[in-house]
Amino acid sequence: MDQANPRLSAAKALVVAAEARVPGTRRPPDPQVQLGFMNRALPGLGPMDPLGMTQLQVMQMLPTAGKLRFAGAAADARVGGARARAADLRWEVRSQVAAAFYEVYRTERSIEIAIRTRRLMEDVAATSEAMYRVGETAQADVLKAQVEVGRMTEDITAMRAMRAVNLARLGGLLNQSVDSTQEAMLPEFPARLASPDSLMAQAAAERPMVRAGEAEVAAAVADAQLARREIWPDLQVGVQYGQRGGMSGVERMGSLMLGANVPIFAKSRQYRMRDETEAMRAMAAADLAAMKSDTRAQVGIAYAEWTRARNLRSLYLTSVLPQARAAVTAAVAAYRVGQVNLMTLLDNQATVNRYEQELSALDAAEGMALADLEMLLGRELFDSNAGRATPGGNR
Repeated sequence: MDQANPRLSAAKALVVAAEARVPGTRRPPDPQVQLGFMNRALPGLGPMDPLGMTQLQVMQMLPTAGKLRFAGAAADARVGGARARAADLRWEVRSQVAAAFYEVYRTERSIEIAIRTRRLMEDVAATSEAMYRVGETAQADVLKAQVEVGRMTEDITAMRAMRAVNLARLGGLLNQSVDSTQEAMLPEFPARLASPDSLMAQAAAERPMVRAGEAEVAAAVADAQLARREIWPDLQVGVQYGQRGGMSGVERMGSLMLGANVPIFAKSRQYRMRDETEAMRAMAAADLAAMKSDTRAQVGIAYAEWTRARNLRSLYLTSVLPQARAAVTAAVAAYRVGQVNLMTLLDNQATVNRYEQELSALDAAEGMALADLEMLLGRELFDSNAGRATPGGNR
């Protein structure tokens, strides 16, 4: 996934770009070199005696008051933020891949349930037809059973199309084709997690996006410190070499120049820079606080969803589904001897179908909740490559 997804490649390139900017922020501006041909006669451009000369001048501006240090600190912090955002994007894409995978799983289980139910409806249709021939049931039951077989075939067709859609979405996230013949296998989910408060504290401290926000705050602080030093004049140092022809030969001369910029517009420039950077620092701190609060809320939501899915799954497997399946078995046997009507049998089977599909949806919901928690924590909670012994079965 890391190599295939274009968004992750773009995020890595952004980190490289941010790293490339750091060395330059710690260097003074490039020196300026000037070559001058002074006091030349026109039109021949020959040196005028005694003023004509050739000059070479080099000027270098030297930032003062630690400006380069603070500029470098801000750049370093932004590199850390870019790395953290790239890491957060990786977990976000991983969560999206997991969601698409669990949708594929849920659809495949629904198809299996529908095919199994259609076989039962075909048996019921055959039974009702045989009973109709001997006058033990009405023709309406035969037609109703046949309609149910056709409806299940229609549902299976629609679900297979949905599976193709989910596989295409998964392939798009992975930037590669997905083998449509491979069956989705659920991983072995963890039996327990840390407490919600512990997970919230971990996420608020370790989530990559939170670390990116902390890096932005650090960069904003360095920018504010730099802005406070912009009032200090920067030095300019220059050397100058000149030569001209004289009566006794070539005359050479040198000069040393010192200068500084004068912040005469400090009220509308340097002081306003302070206001700007302080506002940006406050904004970064507020964004970080909001991000931590939102992260804690998302952890609570994901944990509640995980708990709901696990508890309902256990209830379905231990109580609801066994009773519903037993009711269908009894209804089939009773229908064959004419003790119940066809509608009772169909209602019981529809109840089993609904519970079985909800069970597969609960499996998918549990996996999605765990994927969200992993994204928020920035770490894996279980081995996603360790599959269950039986797809959709008991853990």
